[in-house]
Amino acid sequence: MRLSTKSRYGLRALFDIAYHAANRPVQIQDIARRQEISPRYLEQIFQSLKRAGLLKSKRGPQGGYLIAKPLKDVTVKDIVKATEGDLLLVDCSPGKRRRKKAVCSFDGTCVTQTVWTEASSRLEALFSEISLALLCERGESMGLKQEEDLAPARKPRRKPAS
Repeated sequence: MRLSTKSRYGLRALFDIAYHAANRPVQIQDIARRQEISPRYLEQIFQSLKRAGLLKSKRGPQGGYLIAKPLKDVTVKDIVKATEGDLLLVDCSPGKRRRKKAVCSFDGTCVTQTVWTEASSRLEALFSEISLALLCERGESMGLKQEEDLAPARKPRRKPAS
């Protein structure tokens, strides 16, 4: 199984927001720069994450993107489901088909379906246990540096000459 770049980049981007910004809005250009992801592609991914209620945006000069829930409540499972649609490893899991495909002639009598169903369930359980809060803890323990100032540097005002 391979996850698409949508879920991989979506997870990296939400981790980036959580780790570098806490509860401040982050501009997409900053995320794209740090994560080396196209801003246009991030915008597409963010639409799915917003629809899923994981991300919100704030307009204006101090605007950007924010995580919509507490970090402990946003899991890898949530992000993958928002970007991929499901966590199924194969299309033939009984009763859980991704797309409207013809029913397999071995449906319900194929022992290998049990393998894929069990693997999908275990993966879903693992992804449910890993939250953005946990990933932030892992980032800290790995010694990842946090970017101090996400906003463009402001020039100090000069005092008028007397």
